[in-house]
Amino acid sequence: MTTVLAAVCITILVVMALALARAFNADTVYDRILGVNMFGTKTVLFIAVVGYLMGRPDFLDIAIVYALINFIGMVAVLRFFEYTAPID
Repeated sequence: MTTVLAAVCITILVVMALALARAFNADTVYDRILGVNMFGTKTVLFIAVVGYLMGRPDFLDIAIVYALINFIGMVAVLRFFEYTAPID
């Protein structure tokens, strides 16, 4: 069971790297925000899986707090770009 969870952790890390690549190589601001949001979501998943793998259930609380911070941060960034968009 631990080898499966270790493989899941490695897979999540690969997907996180792809999310960062999308964030850095995107054409528009909204694509970059989507890449950063995807990275944050995969980070929450990674923290939860590592916590289960290490036998530390308190990591799930950390993952939930990180998810809330990620959500509030994304709403704040999107609001910022909504109100500072250039007028055509």
